[in-house]
Parts: sequence; structure tokens; C-alpha cells
Amino acid sequence: MKPIRTRTARAIAVAIVAGSLALTGCSSDNGGGSKGKDDSKSQKDAAEQQNPVAYGDAAASNGPAEEIAGAKSGGFINVYMQSDLTHMDPGQIYVSDAGQFSNLVHRGLTNYQEDDKGNLTVVGDIATDSGQSSDGGKVWTYKLKDGVKDQDGNVITSADVRHTIERMYSKVIFDGPTFVQSWLSGNDYRKALPDGPYKGKHLPDTVLETPDDKTVIFKFDKPQPDLPQALAMAGYAIVPEKADTKEKYDDAPKALGPYKIAEYKPGKSMKLVKNDQWDPKTDAVRHQYVDGYNFSSTIDQASQTKRLIADQGEAKNAIQFTDSVDPAQMSTVIGDANAKKRTIQGYQPYVWQLTFNLDRVKDKKIRDAITYAIPNQSMVQADGGRYGGEVAGGLLAPTLPNYDPEYDPFGKLKKPNGDPEKAKALLKEAGFKEGTKISYAYSNTARGQAQQVIIKDALEKIGFDVQAKEIDRASFYEQIGKLNNPYDIYMTGWGQDWPSPSTVITPVYDGGLIQDGASNYSHVNDSQVNELIQKALTQEPEQAAKTWEQAHHRLVEEINPAAPVYYSKQIQLYGSNIGNAKYSTKSSYIDLNDLYLKQP
Repeated sequence: MKPIRTRTARAIAVAIVAGSLALTGCSSDNGGGSKGKDDSKSQKDAAEQQNPVAYGDAAASNGPAEEIAGAKSGGFINVYMQSDLTHMDPGQIYVSDAGQFSNLVHRGLTNYQEDDKGNLTVVGDIATDSGQSSDGGKVWTYKLKDGVKDQDGNVITSADVRHTIERMYSKVIFDGPTFVQSWLSGNDYRKALPDGPYKGKHLPDTVLETPDDKTVIFKFDKPQPDLPQALAMAGYAIVPEKADTKEKYDDAPKALGPYKIAEYKPGKSMKLVKNDQWDPKTDAVRHQYVDGYNFSSTIDQASQTKRLIADQGEAKNAIQFTDSVDPAQMSTVIGDANAKKRTIQGYQPYVWQLTFNLDRVKDKKIRDAITYAIPNQSMVQADGGRYGGEVAGGLLAPTLPNYDPEYDPFGKLKKPNGDPEKAKALLKEAGFKEGTKISYAYSNTARGQAQQVIIKDALEKIGFDVQAKEIDRASFYEQIGKLNNPYDIYMTGWGQDWPSPSTVITPVYDGGLIQDGASNYSHVNDSQVNELIQKALTQEPEQAAKTWEQAHHRLVEEINPAAPVYYSKQIQLYGSNIGNAKYSTKSSYIDLNDLYLKQP
């Protein structure tokens, strides 16, 4: 799910999310770091929740979605945002704010159904099921449901699905996911259809076949067991062929979901109303309880929090969309019983890590020493304390299936503020010279600046001369993404694109993906890890889980390309008139599918 970035739009291939777009923001809980019984989920709780994703059959994919007890119809929910949506064209969507929006407006071949324990099942969205595989997982066939139309009443056919995939090859699309295109046509997929479908050319039937109006067949040269999850990404939601306006589609997309755009003022506001062409009998996931949503995209994090704490007037019907509780007001929220009961809490899929540039920091003992020296708990405190994060033992988040809460090879759970003596002993073994310079690049965000102070202090205490290099937030990942960057270490964050280690280990640690602009920021290229990645990518989830675990353990214990620092958490506020507000495992934000107003 991309690195945690702070810019308005973008590029596991690889994405962004943070600050106003996605993350816990620059949270800082001033109330200390110990966990209480009413805190957000612990790592153990998350491990118990994150069962492997299931693939649903036709019965699971049939609509309508199960009714919510006590739900009422009518009224508008007010949505608070700090800035405008990054994109509305599905093909361009690869960050969290647009992903939340997509779930209200767009539909794809598949989607996630989430139970009350957070377990996820991929079901057919406009398809009749999660997909039928053959030829050892190289071929996937989808049949389309009857009765799916866009907001203008046009029936969605296989031609629209083909068009949706093929337009991803064109230069019109530059910010969306690349998984399916790469699987079909290789990493240089754009060469296979450089103009997309816009000049009458199509992918050959040997790759993507639509034998009739109701059938879509994907054909790969390798097994692709994760295809149902990839197709559930917002980036692969349907763009009807007749409605496609190329670049302009980003300003006025056509809805297939329960809501459509009635009014849009860029940078200011947007109004969604019911899409009367949406048929609940075709949708096993969504509801249409409220009449619509009023988006305000000029309300900063502090103002959002203040309004929702007060819970007066229109704020009673309001939610935070992808922003979190303002860190400066965190203690107020947690100390106010009325406000605290109106929060949703849970993990986000992001892991913060101190990444080593292996071209420059070549000695593993040096890397291990730095890892031991990091005061992880202090880093957590700088980003919201126990409500903003939790000390990490490894590089895979608690939101992933088969997460192991006991995995902690550097002893961070026992010594969360680091082990400087162990670090000094390793440096001595490595023949380290006191005063050796080390270049630390950091983003000029509030969080980045706070982290820089902590890292600099910790490394200077064990003998380094830290050269702190500030980089503008807008170009941070671009700068550290250069192969010949001049930095030794830098803080990065990464989250899964779907609940599989394949979307973390592959883009960040595959040696075949070392190039300018790629996400292998450490430049790690280990033959054993590379082999394990290729093996896992063709295995069914149960087998793959063991292979991913092997790769993860080798990376952390035997190579150490990045020091695990902390797992991010989420805490959001909502108004007292919002019904059925809950945390979504899928989005790591408030679950939009089942909301209603208690008093419409």
C-alpha cells in the first residue's frame, strides 16, 4: 500500500499515505506509553483477528448485504477532511482518502466483505463470485452479475471490464496500481498497449478475453493466486467505456456504487446523493441508508477534533474520513468519557522502519548496533504514544494474516527504549571508530523532525557523528528513491496493498526491483530472499504464508536491511448521531459500508 508519504497524490509497486491522506498524522500522546485495558487492539488481539483472507463463492457474493439491526434511513452524513481528494478516477486511486471515497461511488469485479470480528472474505462485487481459477492458477474467469448499471442506466458488460483494464496501460493513468497490468504484460506493460484502448487496439485474447457480454478471462504466464484481492483494489474499479473522458474523468466519474456526485467544488466541498441505478440485490457489501454525504475539505485536523469533541449542531452527524484525532487534543479526547466512546481505534497497516542504504552501510554488525540503539518507545511517543503506535519486533504489521506477536529478534519488547550497551559491544566488534559520520535523511514534517531529534541523540550516544539532512516532504521518497542517493539511513513507512506479505516483501525487498524510483530503498539483493519471493508468489495462501515467514526471518535476522521501529495505530472521532460506527480491518479507518443516522 505504498510508503507512508505526505504529498497529495502519487505512484507495490508503490504508494503513499500519510499526514492528511492516511495515517495517524503527527500524533503525540502526552499521557505516557503504557497500555490500558481500554486501549486500541494489542498486537496479540490483532494476531487473533487476522485470519487468512477467504475467497467467497456465489452464495457469499449475492446481495443484498445483511441488514444492520436498528438502522434507519435518511439524512446526510457530514465528512470532515483537511484537503481535497487526491483522485476520483478509479485508475488513479492508490491512496486512502480516494479509496474511502471509492467504496461509496465505484464498484469493481471483487470487493471485501468484513465480519464483526474483522475477518475478510473476497466476494464478487459486479462479478458473481471471487473468481474461478484453472490451469494451476494461471487462468481466472469472471462472470458478471445481472442488473449492474452505471448512474446513467447503462448496463455494465465485459467490454467495460476490458476497457477498465486496458486504459490502465495508457499515459492517461499515472498514479494507480500496476499489479494486474504487470502480471498480464510484464514490468514494461505500457509497451504492450501504449495508447490503451483509445485508438481501437486491444490486448490479445491470449492475455485478456471477453468471449461474451458476461464473461471476462484473465490469462497469465504464472499462477496468480492473489488476483481476487488485487481486483478488489479501488484502482481496478470499473470505468464504463461510454463514459470515459480520459483525463477529465478524474473530475466527474460515473458511479456504479450506492452514491453519485451531485456537486463538486474542487478544494472546497462535494455532495454525494443516492444513485438510483444502484440495485442492492447485486451488492453483498454496501448499504444505502443515508441520503448522502456532504464533504468539507477545508477543515484541519485540530478543528475537526475540536468540533467533534464539542458534538454540537452539524458535528453530531459528522465523521473524520481519513484524518485522526489531533495529537494536541489527544489527552482531552481520552480523558473525556463522552468523547472517548465516540472513537474508533485499531491498527493501520503501516510499519515505520529505519532503512539502511546497503550500498553505504555494508557491515551487518553496524546495522545491528544501530537497531539495538534505537529507543523505539520514544519514537512511538513522538507519534501519538499508545494511541499512535506500538513498538515493532519485525517488518510485517499486525494487520497481516499469520502475524506473530512474539517475534522480536532484537528484544525490543523487553527493552523498548533500546540497548545502547549491546550496540556499543557490536560496534567494538566491528572495529568502529568513535566520531564516524553517518548521514540521516528525514522529512521536514512535524513527525520527521521529532524523529530526527530522537535518532540523532541515540546514535550520538553510541559514538556516531550524525549528519542530519532535511528533505522537503513533497520530494522525500523521490530523493531517497534514487539509487545514488547520498544518505546512509532514512526513516520509511510501508503498508500492505491487501492482506498478504506479498505486497510488502516483494516491492520493498525484492532484489529484482532495484532501480531509480522503486521502493527497495535499502537496495537489498539477496538470492535466497529473491528465490523465496518467487516461490511464495505462485503458492496458495496457506503454503505461501510459511514461505513469506522464511523470507521475513532471513531479512530481519540475517540481513537487517531496515530496523523495525513501530506499528502505526488509528484513532478517529465521530458525532453522537452516527449509527454503527466501527473500525474497518480492510481500510484501517471508519467503516463506511454500514453507517446510518440515529435520528435522520
